[in-house]
Amino acid sequence: MPQPDHIVRIPLPDPDSLDDDMKKYFKVCEEKLGLVPYVLRAYTGNPEKLRNFINTYNTLMLDEETCNLSTLEREMIAVVVSSANRCYYCLVAHGQAVRELSGDPQLGEMLVLNYRVAELEPRQRALLDYAWKLTKTPHEIGEEDRQVLRDGGFGDQDIFDITDTVGFFNYTNRMAHGLDMMPNPDYHGKNR
Repeated sequence: MPQPDHIVRIPLPDPDSLDDDMKKYFKVCEEKLGLVPYVLRAYTGNPEKLRNFINTYNTLMLDEETCNLSTLEREMIAVVVSSANRCYYCLVAHGQAVRELSGDPQLGEMLVLNYRVAELEPRQRALLDYAWKLTKTPHEIGEEDRQVLRDGGFGDQDIFDITDTVGFFNYTNRMAHGLDMMPNPDYHGKNR
């Protein structure tokens, strides 16, 4: 059974009515990804927030100069946070990214359903345990949790970046839930 065919449950502007810079960005997405992620389409109702979202996402998830986390580690955080929040959009979209980056379709599924069943390196286990706890019980995070990350090889800047990534995906999960955002159907079949 296919998923519902809407992007979100509110009206969105016609992509042709977007500012030229956003049309150009969407064209780059189509060229590089073969699609415009529906999360970007969801933000088209407010061009300034769309630009802010793109800038934040690109800095958080793609910047390799100022962040020591691998792209795979960042995507793994996205999936585990989204699993804790049961965010359909992000589980599908970022689950696909984990499959692609890891070359392992089973890893993506394990992280979606229960990351604890995956045989992970201690560094990755510490990372995902922290992401889960910060999402589910943020008031219980303490110095001992940050120390576990340090013991796993993460520095203080890494801890900031991990926390920032967890926070961002908790935010985007809320947006996806609130708007009933659907993932691009193309994600379902990729990297299987």
